[in-house]
Amino acid sequence: MTVRAVERALDILLCFLDRKDLTLTEISKVVSLNKSTVYRLLSSLEGKGFLIRNQETEKYRLGFRIWELSANLNRDHDPSVLLLPELVRLRDLVGETISLYVRDGMERVRIQAVESTESIRRVAPVGIRLPLSVGASSKILVAYGETTVVDQVLNDSGWPEGIAKPFYRQQIAEIKEKGFATSIEERETGTAAVSVPIFSRDKQLLMALSVSGPSNRLTIEKMKENLPIIKEAAQRMETMLP
Repeated sequence: MTVRAVERALDILLCFLDRKDLTLTEISKVVSLNKSTVYRLLSSLEGKGFLIRNQETEKYRLGFRIWELSANLNRDHDPSVLLLPELVRLRDLVGETISLYVRDGMERVRIQAVESTESIRRVAPVGIRLPLSVGASSKILVAYGETTVVDQVLNDSGWPEGIAKPFYRQQIAEIKEKGFATSIEERETGTAAVSVPIFSRDKQLLMALSVSGPSNRLTIEKMKENLPIIKEAAQRMETMLP
C-alpha cells in the first residue's frame, strides 16, 4: 500500500534529478498534476527545507535538508566511494573518462565518474540516466544481467527504430563471449566507449566499467590496445568490494 500524497511529493523531488531549478509550471507538467495540487506539495516541501524557492525567479531548487540527509549515508560499502581511487588510477593509465554504471529497470545510471584531463574530453555527470538499448555500458548490463533482460529491452516502448532487433540480440550474445562491449557514436555523435563487467564474489553482475572519449581519439584500435588494462582494473576492483 502507498500514500498518494507521499508518492506525489517524492515524484516532485525526483524532478530535480535532471534539472537544478524548476518553476511551478514546469514541475506540474513533469508530474502531470494541476498547479494547485503541486503548489500545496511544494509549500510543504519548502517548509521542511527540502526545497528552496527563489523569490525573484519563482524557481525551486533542492534545499539544504537534502544535503543534511545525504551526509548520514553509510558509505562503508558504497562502490562509488570504494572504487574511486582505482577509477583515478585507470584514468591516468588510459587518459580518457572513466565511469561506473548500474542497471535500474530499463535504464543505466552513472554512479561514479572521473573525467579525462584532456582539453577535449567526454563529460560524465554522475547520476545521469541513459537507455539500455544503446551504448557500451548498456550492452554489458544487458548481456550479463538476468536472462529476461534482453527481451525486456527489446520489447520496451522506447526501443530506437534505427536498430534492428536481430542484430542487437546477436551483439549481446557476442559480447558475453568476448567479455567486453564497444560503441561508436551510438548514442551521441562524436563519442565512443568500451566497457567491461564487474562481478561480485559469487559471480553476479554488479556494474559496468566504462572508458569513453572522443571517437576520433578513442578508436577501435585504441580500445583494443587499452582492453587488457581495463580488464585488469575491473578484476582489481572486484577484489575490493565486500
